[in-house]
Amino acid sequence: MSLVRTGRRISSGAPKPGEGYGPDAEQRVAGVGGWSVGAQANLAALMRWIAWGLIALGPLLGGLAYLSVPSTSAAPAPKAAPSAPTASGGQGAAGFATLFVAAYLSAGRGDEPKLAAYYPPATGLQLEGVSGQHRGEQLTVVRLRQSEASVWSVTIAARVIGVQTPTSSAQPGGSPTGPAEPVRYFQVPVATASGGGGVTAYTALALPAEVSAPPRAKSPEMVYGAMGPALPTDPRTQAVTSFLTAYLTRAGAELDRYLAPGTQLTAPSPAPYSGIAVDQLAVEGESGSEPTVSVPGDGTTLRLLVAVRATGQDGVRLPLTYALTLKARAGRWEIASLDSAPAVTRPTPAPSASGSPAPAATPTP
Repeated sequence: MSLVRTGRRISSGAPKPGEGYGPDAEQRVAGVGGWSVGAQANLAALMRWIAWGLIALGPLLGGLAYLSVPSTSAAPAPKAAPSAPTASGGQGAAGFATLFVAAYLSAGRGDEPKLAAYYPPATGLQLEGVSGQHRGEQLTVVRLRQSEASVWSVTIAARVIGVQTPTSSAQPGGSPTGPAEPVRYFQVPVATASGGGGVTAYTALALPAEVSAPPRAKSPEMVYGAMGPALPTDPRTQAVTSFLTAYLTRAGAELDRYLAPGTQLTAPSPAPYSGIAVDQLAVEGESGSEPTVSVPGDGTTLRLLVAVRATGQDGVRLPLTYALTLKARAGRWEIASLDSAPAVTRPTPAPSASGSPAPAATPTP
C-alpha cells in the first residue's frame, strides 16, 4: 500500500517548540474544554465571593433557623388539692361538736333525724322522753385535742336545764332542793375531711360520751409579794387610785395625765362604775410591811397586783383585780401598762447530773 503525501500538515492542537502563540493559538486554547483563561479566572473569583458571603451570612441564617423553630412550653404543674389548715379544722370541729351536744341534750322521742344530721347512725336509735324537756345552756369548749390526723376529740361543758336531783339534805326536816342546773361535760369525736371547694366537712364518729370535769391546774407562783393594805400615803396607791378612777368612772377623761410617755390605753365607754376604792396591793419582790413614802429614780419599773372595789350605777360594789406596771418619772409613778395577766415566776430547772444546785427561779419579764 503506498502513501500519498499532501501539502497539508495535521496539527495536534498544541504548538511545537518555537512556534509561539498567536491568534490561531488562542483559538486553539479556547477550544480546549470550551473555557477561556479569563472565564476560568472570573469563575474562581465568583466562587470565592460566594464562599465568603456564606461565611458572613452563617450566623444570621443560623439565628433565623433557631427563631423559626416553634417554641414548646412546659406543661403547667398540677395544682395541689386544697386542704383545710389544721387550726381551721380544729375550730370547725369544736363548733360542730357544740351544736351536736345542744341537739343531743334537748332530743326526745322522734328527734332521731335531728341527731342524724351530725351522726348518721342515729337514724337507728329509739329515743325516749319528751323533746325539749331538757336543754343545754352556756355550752363551752373546755378541751380540744387532735387524736388522729383528721379526728378531733372535743369536750363540751354544758349547764343542763330541766334535770331534777334528789334532796341534798338527808336530815329530818331538811328542805328539798329545787331544779338543779349542774355543769356536765360531754366528749365528742369529730372527723374532718375535704368537702370540695376548699371547705371542710365534719361528722361525728359516735354519740356524746359524758365524762368528768377537767382537772384544776395548780396556780403558779407569782412575782408579787403578799397582798397588803393600800395605804393612802403610799405613792403607788395614789397613782393607781387616780388612774383607775379616770379609767373606770370618767370614760377616759384626763387619762393621759396618768400614763407614762408612749403608753396608750382606751377606757371602757360608757363609764361602767360611779366610784372605785383600792383596797390592797401586792408589789413585785416586796415582802416587808414597812410603809413606802418615796419614789425611786426615773426609769424604775415596778409590777403590782391591785385589789379594787368598784361601785356600779346601782350602788352594788364589785371586786376587781388589775395587774399593772408602773414607771417612775419626775418624782412620781405613772402607768406604763395594763397587763393582760399577772406575772408568774419561771419554773426552777431540775438539778444537773453533776449534782450542782439549780439556779433560783426568776420572774418572767
